[in-house]
Amino acid sequence: MNARVLVTGGAGFIGSALVRHLGAESDYRVLNLDKLTYAGSLSSVEPIADAPTYEFVQADICDGPAIAAIFARFDPDIVVHLAAESHVDRSIDGPDAFIETNIVGTYRMLRAATQHWKGLEPARRERFRFHHVSTDEVFGSLGPDGFFTEETPYDPRSPYSASKAGSDHIVRAWHHTYGLPTLVTNCSNNYGPYHFPEKLVPLMILKALAGEPLPVYGRGDNVRDWLFVEDHVRAIRRVFEAGRPGETYNVGGRAERTNLEVVRAICAILDELRPRADGRPYTDGIAFVADRPGHDLRYAIDASKLEGELGWVPQESFDTGLRKTVGWYLANEPWWRAIQAGQYGGERLGLKQAG
Repeated sequence: MNARVLVTGGAGFIGSALVRHLGAESDYRVLNLDKLTYAGSLSSVEPIADAPTYEFVQADICDGPAIAAIFARFDPDIVVHLAAESHVDRSIDGPDAFIETNIVGTYRMLRAATQHWKGLEPARRERFRFHHVSTDEVFGSLGPDGFFTEETPYDPRSPYSASKAGSDHIVRAWHHTYGLPTLVTNCSNNYGPYHFPEKLVPLMILKALAGEPLPVYGRGDNVRDWLFVEDHVRAIRRVFEAGRPGETYNVGGRAERTNLEVVRAICAILDELRPRADGRPYTDGIAFVADRPGHDLRYAIDASKLEGELGWVPQESFDTGLRKTVGWYLANEPWWRAIQAGQYGGERLGLKQAG
């Protein structure tokens, strides 16, 4: 029998990329569990939706009985836990959903997974894995030098990153207390096809195509390490197949760029692939706006442990990955038009004060 992988959040950006990868590149049986919040779309998994090894279930990870029933029916060998509220600006506007989903939801997943794992026969219990996918934002902000490693102390600065830090700690506690074979990965900023357009890369692409201003926070000098999403999901698979239970692995693209450099690179690709009718460069649309509250200066991942122990390396450079991403949005206008019409119109988020 093919091993069974339960993916939570499999209709989201990274989750759908993982589901598509497993559907196309493996013989795993995959169950995609997603609540289908604003950022989840089944159109993102259409390429493998009819595969006999794939199924979708709509459920909330905070619904304990529903999760227990799914574990009992699907009988997974591997859980990849991606379901999360994930946008910093939205966490500033409404932190409640982040605490509920990212912390309470992770706890309910762990409780169900532990009960399931304890009931497995010994050989399957030995092979079982609970892989929790997290972010480099839990580490806080770096200065101009240095890198986040697996030993970097946590120092979250936003409701989003604090909720992910809490979930990381809970996962590790379940391993140490109950013996559940867990894995944690902390990744840098992802980008690529099917990315919900509230995030920087797709937002800039779509605003440029619409002829709208390209809003850049502050002076645009905040630095992120950029990771092509398909490289990330290859890393996730490598970790749950070969990683050591109880360990953490950082996943990064070795592609640091300031936000302004990212926006300028997008503009340059669009100048080539979709020139403006008036002949002006897309960079003419760049507009600096008030910074995000508590905006971390720099993130940078040291992925040496993952590279050295498990042999993973990114296949895409920032330049090749970004070109593929821009090309995908140019070729898939119906996908993002539907989102703009019904879920998100490109408005600025993260300006509310906590109440």
